[in-house]
Amino acid sequence: MSFVRYLDHGARRNPDALCLQMGELKMRYRDVQSLSHRIGNKFRSLGLGRGDHASVLSVNDIHAFVCLFGFSRAGVTWVPANPKLSPDDIQYQLDFFECKVVIYQRSFAAVIDELRPSLPGVKAFVCLDAELPNAPSLEQWLADVDDTPLEVPIEAEDLAMIMPTGGTTGRSKGVSLSNRSLDTFASTYMYCFPYLPTELPVTLAAAPLTHAAGIFSLPTLIRGGHVVILAKADPVEMLDSIEREAITEFFLPPTVIYRMLDVPGVETRKLETLRYFVYAAAPMSVEKLKQALRVFGPVMAQVFGQAEAPALCTYLSPKDHFEPDGSIGSDERLASCGYPTPLMQVRILDDDNREVADGERGEICVKGGLMMSGYYKKPDITANTIIDGWLHTGDIGFKDPAGRVHICDRKKDMIISGGFNIYPQEIEQVLWAHPAVQECAVVGVPDADWGESVKAVVELNRGMSVTEAELLALCKKELGSLRTPKSVDFIDAIPRSPNGKVLKRELRDSYWAGQSRKI
Repeated sequence: MSFVRYLDHGARRNPDALCLQMGELKMRYRDVQSLSHRIGNKFRSLGLGRGDHASVLSVNDIHAFVCLFGFSRAGVTWVPANPKLSPDDIQYQLDFFECKVVIYQRSFAAVIDELRPSLPGVKAFVCLDAELPNAPSLEQWLADVDDTPLEVPIEAEDLAMIMPTGGTTGRSKGVSLSNRSLDTFASTYMYCFPYLPTELPVTLAAAPLTHAAGIFSLPTLIRGGHVVILAKADPVEMLDSIEREAITEFFLPPTVIYRMLDVPGVETRKLETLRYFVYAAAPMSVEKLKQALRVFGPVMAQVFGQAEAPALCTYLSPKDHFEPDGSIGSDERLASCGYPTPLMQVRILDDDNREVADGERGEICVKGGLMMSGYYKKPDITANTIIDGWLHTGDIGFKDPAGRVHICDRKKDMIISGGFNIYPQEIEQVLWAHPAVQECAVVGVPDADWGESVKAVVELNRGMSVTEAELLALCKKELGSLRTPKSVDFIDAIPRSPNGKVLKRELRDSYWAGQSRKI
């Protein structure tokens, strides 16, 4: 079913219950349904429906989020637009993914005005929160339609959304996610994060709704709970919201969790309502995870997935973060990304697509209902990614004897030095353990003798210091000489993509500039 049915299911429990909240603005389930029907009816009046695409360009906003349910109501595919992208990248995505309607916040009016001539396929530009000389406000745009319930036949393989990839290796690809994929996600999420039938979850959406936070919010509506939306992931505001709104669950990438842990007095906050604190999207420092377990309690939960198979290929539950005797888990346990979820198969395959033994490294490949339909208008890349029904994630990993999956690194990030395979994430975990290190990235750099040598790039915590020699000695003690970086560079800030992922390619390229080879 389309994801607007999640909203309708929650509304059947209590249409007058709180559904969405942002600051003082609150919307009941019946309010959200009404606005979604009006948006859906507007699309139908324009002759748009199944097979058509639309986008919202906005930071986190309550009405922007409701628009997505209006798209779904009409059978229109949602294309998330990341407002942190450059105008050129936004133009590429809106054009290549064939958006017919673009709804945008007033703060992005100048960007849209610049892009209009290069977006001939867009039938309507609508300003979410203001009337502009060349665009109606959302309310004006909907003035000629009512909230008559709209029913559009929907198939399981119809596209619910086209998720742009992070673009860390070039132009974004469009991940085609069907209704079947989102239904599998919602079912798996509710299995992994259970509540009693009488309990109503309260979800905090602070990470971008254009990415994982939007999808993570959907199961809350099935259960009749409500979503508290923040404009941005401010650490203090998030902690205040957990206390004030009795938040029960939310998702953040590790880098934002680190900032929360640095908030003075975080240990004294009253966070007892929090049941599930989900982290994903990037590796998390084991030492900082231990700190989070001490600060937030037994609520941390890790999931692993990617845009091509959203979030829930594996799951490390709050309980799985601890040993049977109740003590915080071993480094091996905490470094894993958990066990395969019930509706997904996970295998570790070698370069010949043969499954390897436990403990041996290979590519993590997954199969099941979460999987994308393919890359939009990219059949060749799709064929190279889904082989014999298995999605090749591009992540190198292994299974331990307990059946937990471990991610060693992205396949493309592996360093080959003197014929030995070196996995940067193993080194990064050691560097993260030093109290002066806020963030780090390990890359391969040119070496006349070894082909590549290991370079650590480090961002320090404010007001703290450590020398290159101290970090190299730490690595040598923990990893041995082969995997110890040959050098360390200190920089003010590790470069990141708009989605918060470390841009290792950008770091690596800065060292390979002018070289005739890249490996």
